[in-house]
Amino acid sequence: MARSPIHRSRNCCSDRIGQVFVEPKKSTVAVVYQRDIVRFFRVQPFLTANWRYLAILNFVVDPAIIAPLVPSGTELDYENGDTFVSVVGFLFLGTHLLGLSIPLHRDFEEVNLRFYVRKKSTDTWRRGVVFVRELVPRRAIALVARAFYGERYLALPMKHDIEHVDLKLNVEYSWRRGRNWESLKMSASGDPQSIPAGSHAEFITEHYWGYTGIRAGCSEYRVEHPRWKVWNADKFELHADIATLYGDRFAETLSAPPCSAFIADGSPIEIFRRTIEPEQ
Repeated sequence: MARSPIHRSRNCCSDRIGQVFVEPKKSTVAVVYQRDIVRFFRVQPFLTANWRYLAILNFVVDPAIIAPLVPSGTELDYENGDTFVSVVGFLFLGTHLLGLSIPLHRDFEEVNLRFYVRKKSTDTWRRGVVFVRELVPRRAIALVARAFYGERYLALPMKHDIEHVDLKLNVEYSWRRGRNWESLKMSASGDPQSIPAGSHAEFITEHYWGYTGIRAGCSEYRVEHPRWKVWNADKFELHADIATLYGDRFAETLSAPPCSAFIADGSPIEIFRRTIEPEQ
């Protein structure tokens, strides 16, 4: 009588020849648990913090200057026929990544240059911002932001000086390049005011998406925060070598008088994970 051929299974969990053991399927409980874990990390904010004392200096810009920087799938956002770039300085306070506090990286300054876009999503428009450059004081912060969001972060020595006494407010954010300190300064007085619907301040502050151009597509992430209040600035000053900081294309725009300047009080914020959409 012929012997049965020996059968070995690549999925065999035993060293006994002639028997095949199939790896048992995961239990329904394990599958549901794994799915819930994945869903949890998708919906949990990647970063939480408080943004405070946002000094926002706004300039009308020729659309042709920023058109090459518009990510695929988005278009420039206009207010009354104009589009804008803004220099924004603010404090990051109480920062947590995935709920974890990172020592020495909780509180820091940021100064960025941004412009405004929108993206069609089903039957609505998502209004967002694109960052030209973002300055932060620690290299690790810049590395994380570049790795997880593809943003153009640069680490430089930075400091701030904020005086808020009674109804007087003075805000200054400074950064050092080489031996030279550069700065964004603003002052205001009185109480912060609610932002009227349909106003210029609403256009500037009510953008809740971030977009970054990538090869053959764009990335998108959501930012959530309550509606802010603002002080209109009494005085303001941007002291920097614009051409070497942001490029020659922005030198004329950011050297002209700004169209508006205000300080937002800020709030807790949540930033969610980005998604990447291929170019259509």
